[in-house]
Amino acid sequence: MTTSEGEQGGGGAGAEQQVTAEGGAQRPEARLEQAVRAAEQALIEFEIAVDTFRIEVENFSRLHEQRLGPVYLRLEELDARILEAKADRTGDPEDRRLAEDARSRLLPIPGVEQLLNGWMDGDGLFPEASAMLTDQPVRTPERVRPSEEARKLYRDLARKAHPDLAQEEPERRRREDFITRVNAAYARGSEAELRELTEEWAAGPKPKEQAPSAVDELYTRLEWLAQRKELLTLVAKELEEGAIGSMLRLAPDDPDRLLEEIAEQLRAQVAEREAELAALQG
Repeated sequence: MTTSEGEQGGGGAGAEQQVTAEGGAQRPEARLEQAVRAAEQALIEFEIAVDTFRIEVENFSRLHEQRLGPVYLRLEELDARILEAKADRTGDPEDRRLAEDARSRLLPIPGVEQLLNGWMDGDGLFPEASAMLTDQPVRTPERVRPSEEARKLYRDLARKAHPDLAQEEPERRRREDFITRVNAAYARGSEAELRELTEEWAAGPKPKEQAPSAVDELYTRLEWLAQRKELLTLVAKELEEGAIGSMLRLAPDDPDRLLEEIAEQLRAQVAEREAELAALQG
């Protein structure tokens, strides 16, 4: 390497440390900040794409239910009636069980009034039901009598940690919070808790955590963005692999036509079930 080359090489290395257009040296975390901003923008775009697909799935799901829901119900009704007709013919207990299971899946879920039939009306519980539920002797809480040791521990803590001994407001708040815990432990008569509080007070306040540096905060932000992207990737995968998402991926440009094709197939199945049921009943 010649002297001139060395000078040029030195100038190139120094360029990374040169001042910016405004005259200030580039901060060491500047490139990290750029990476964070780029990751934020990428995540925003990804969230928009996932939300867009989610809305499409939800809308298609509603449309699917509106158009095909009654046909699915008709098929389930016919299946139940076919099983019932078979059970009537064979008298087989297993056939009867299958028919009853199919019928039970069609029954609506009972409302609260039906579940509590005989217990309540529109105004609430009947008096008899209320008496059955509440007519029990109420056991009064036992009176707590702190031991002499608990009293001693309490008095010592109250003398040491009393808020009035603080001269600065943050220390006063710390003492108030601590005394609140002391009072609660004494009210329960718990010597163990009071001893733990005594040890805690003797150890002194916890040292304040050092504020993270700007670089640490940027790395933390990058880590959160990465975790958020992983979560959204899982959400997108669930949407795509779900029943409705899979149907949408089959016909992304014409989902209405897909619904019509499915409806035609279902109507054909309904016709087959109706013919089978008629044959069983005939």
